[in-house]
Amino acid sequence: PGENETKVNLEELKTSVLYSGPVDPAEWVGLRKSYPLLVYLRNNLLMLAILAFEVTIYRHQEYYRCRNNLTTPVTKTIFHDITRAHLDDGLVNCVKYFINYFFYKFGLETCFLLSVNVIGQRMDFYAMIHAFWLIAVLYRRRRKAIAEIWPKYCCFLACIITFQYFLCIGIPPAPYYPWRSGNANFNSNIIKWLYFPDFIVRPNPVFLVYDFMLLLCASLQRQTFEDENKAAVRIMAGDNVEICMNLDAASFSQHNPVPDFIHCR
Repeated sequence: PGENETKVNLEELKTSVLYSGPVDPAEWVGLRKSYPLLVYLRNNLLMLAILAFEVTIYRHQEYYRCRNNLTTPVTKTIFHDITRAHLDDGLVNCVKYFINYFFYKFGLETCFLLSVNVIGQRMDFYAMIHAFWLIAVLYRRRRKAIAEIWPKYCCFLACIITFQYFLCIGIPPAPYYPWRSGNANFNSNIIKWLYFPDFIVRPNPVFLVYDFMLLLCASLQRQTFEDENKAAVRIMAGDNVEICMNLDAASFSQHNPVPDFIHCR
């Protein structure tokens, strides 16, 4: 580019995708020559094998239940005979219970921790948006109020990760982006913070992994909020009803059905 076309210095220009080496436009649409072909397709074949293995297991379970006149379990757990009543019945049963229902009990807190992890790992414009959403969710305080806004939060996560995916792809490597023109007052740090597509400072696609983990746990938590309203699930896993914060610690045994191991003396 000419001197008036961009404000990029020569050192940064050498690292640009457009000028660091020959550009094959076919790679932008996912076409690339590879040899041997089996090495190129091994990840796709592995995914197909895992999906086939999963479908085989589910079909076998369905056939086994139909042949033996068995009903489908209410909850998808490992230890079907462990319920909320077994939580305080020994350490082994306690471990089994949390293997079954850890996310049912602490899924919301796990989502909050993953949201903080996304903010700490990214430290950019989208991290600020995640922080605003975290404040909005925590402002609800009550679990029922959080459950009402949670589907909107999951929709936000799904939309923002899709939008960022297209930002990482960008446009075909031919023209310059407008924020790299001579009239734009953008430098590489601002472009990196805004997570704009660029041929010099390319968006870090690893950030999408953190967003995906948050979206995965948020989707599981949305299912948990729906399961909390089912009587059969509450009988097996217990309810998540909040205990009033104004209760005295010594009088918890009057309101809490589980044994009091702290003030039992």
